[in-house]
Amino acid sequence: MFSTITPIGEQARGTRFATSATWFVIGGVAGGATLGGALALVAVGIGALHLTAGTVGVVACVAALVAAASDSRIAGVQIPIHRRQVNEVWLDRFRPWVYGAGFGWQIGSGLVTYIMTAAVYLVAVLAVLTGNPWTALGVGVLFGTVRGLAVLLGRVITTPARLASFHRRFAELEPVSRRVIVGMEVVVASVVAGALWLPASAMVVAVAGVGWAVGRQAQAPEGECSAPRPVDASSLQVEPDGVVWPKSAAEPVSATEPISVSEARPVLR
Repeated sequence: MFSTITPIGEQARGTRFATSATWFVIGGVAGGATLGGALALVAVGIGALHLTAGTVGVVACVAALVAAASDSRIAGVQIPIHRRQVNEVWLDRFRPWVYGAGFGWQIGSGLVTYIMTAAVYLVAVLAVLTGNPWTALGVGVLFGTVRGLAVLLGRVITTPARLASFHRRFAELEPVSRRVIVGMEVVVASVVAGALWLPASAMVVAVAGVGWAVGRQAQAPEGECSAPRPVDASSLQVEPDGVVWPKSAAEPVSATEPISVSEARPVLR
């Protein structure tokens, strides 16, 4: 969404960024509520099982470690994800409130568009393990709201140069963000381990997990988790509606297509 709904793109379509972004946030909240509703139903079932705290803790700890393993690509193993993107045809076919709310709902629901990290699954697992439908609903709404508000990051994209610079900077931060996510997943596992057993066990899990994750990231081959090569803004041709062309390409490239930065194509988060 960072290159789909922007001031420069909305101006080219004769609409206002504030209007489209507002509807996007509303859609994100609605999408989060939809996700939260589904999680709440599962949480009711989990609560009916009357699982012990130990059982819930073990499941949560294992889920966090599996998510960390997936995001750090250990042994080349990754939780299956789908790569569906929003349909950009909507931008020319529908009014701003339709594509704004529609895109927002898809992003806010979390599971119907491109999934970048196993942390999305982990949030859902932890929510249902509470066994409390209201807590699960709240987690879903918060999740969708945060994702919906992310569209506001694009408020500074008012020129083609800023669009290219924004995507370049965003891509450069990808390795850092991946390490942060893996670190947080390890923290979740260690906190649960400490609550279940002893603080010492939590420290062991945390130290081992962080050391393993950092080592894995450092050894990642090119194209997997390694730092992207910088993009020369002069190699990009940016249309007023936010479509980015590599100057050597024969066809336009959607600015939300998840392809290597080395091809001058930004990645949707």
